[in-house]
Amino acid sequence: MADRVTVIGWDGSPLTAAARSALSAATLVAGAAHHLALPEIPPAAERIRLGSLGLAARRIAGHRGTAVVLADGDPGFFGVVRALRAPEHGLEVEVVPAVSSVAAAFARAGMPWDDAQVVVAQRRTLRRAVNVCRAHTKVAVLTSPGAGPAELALLLEGVHRTFVICEELGTDKERVTVLTSDRAADHSWRDPNVVIVVGGGGPVSADPGWLMGQPTAVAVAAAGARGWAHPGHPGEHHRGTPGGEGESALLRAAQLARLGPRTGDLVWDIGAGTGALAVDAAAFGAAVIAVDADPRACDRIEVAARRRGVLLQAVAGRAPHVLENLPEPDVIRIGGGGVPVVEACADRRPERIVTHASTRDEAEAIGRALTERGYAVDCALLQSVGMDTRTWREQERSVVFLIAAERPPKT
Repeated sequence: MADRVTVIGWDGSPLTAAARSALSAATLVAGAAHHLALPEIPPAAERIRLGSLGLAARRIAGHRGTAVVLADGDPGFFGVVRALRAPEHGLEVEVVPAVSSVAAAFARAGMPWDDAQVVVAQRRTLRRAVNVCRAHTKVAVLTSPGAGPAELALLLEGVHRTFVICEELGTDKERVTVLTSDRAADHSWRDPNVVIVVGGGGPVSADPGWLMGQPTAVAVAAAGARGWAHPGHPGEHHRGTPGGEGESALLRAAQLARLGPRTGDLVWDIGAGTGALAVDAAAFGAAVIAVDADPRACDRIEVAARRRGVLLQAVAGRAPHVLENLPEPDVIRIGGGGVPVVEACADRRPERIVTHASTRDEAEAIGRALTERGYAVDCALLQSVGMDTRTWREQERSVVFLIAAERPPKT
């Protein structure tokens, strides 16, 4: 095992005395090509070009001597410190920090960032990073080759955002570009870069808040509000009949519980009706596309989202045809349309599909269509009775079949 491992963050500024001292004693230095070209590296030191962090960590663990790892920005913020400290390597490290590339990017843009989401975009996480950009008004994206500004812009098609693209921060080639997301795919961008994605509207407040990553707009709009699936949404009544506008708040709560929307997900709400479920799902941090055949319903959904202080996209059109050009969903809630819509949604292979039926025959037909497409299906008969708390007499009864389908995990 290496006698000593020092991780040095580098933001383009001159190295500190502590960093120079660690480098002068190093017998092994690991880093990117531009790090290994630094003049402070001892000529006799073994040099490792960082590619696979796991492979580099094993090389360092087996080295007898003093090792230094150089990394851009703050190495403890989505950086190499986590990989080096993994239990399988047994490395204890000392860290010489630097300004993170995210902090530097926001500083160049002159923007606060305590209310920003921060995501890492790699090829395997690009779609989820884009979903965060759909759902939040301010996101910093740490990009990688193949998952950069152009790819972000292409997957955000139809959603207007402003990009602040910060290339090669801290170097003499540093460049900051501000443009709309629809133009970002027309350019070539240098690595490494950070993209600040802003927009989507919503209330603005000077209150700094108290919790990192919580959008101030949402906090302001939701002040005093707790929970979800509140009764009394405009257009909603107690009777639980199929179709977005006929659902009860209790059915909506059950549907949300089975969907489990979360940050990084894209939720389709088909037959969104009043938009009550779509707005609730967006409040959980998920990206949401609310689809309804009635353009006026889409207008009302957008108003409801602004009132709640969340972002979503409302699409007017009739399912299943309108679904063909929508981006890939993670979970889908179907408020109406019957078996043809269920089949079209299942063919897109989301993790979960939740819908409901008013009759047993309809529930069986939906369940059969989902089972034939490889989903594990669960169905429950939900019955609720509203009570008038002034007299404690029964009000309208609601009886509905709740159908939840889950795609089996890949083996």
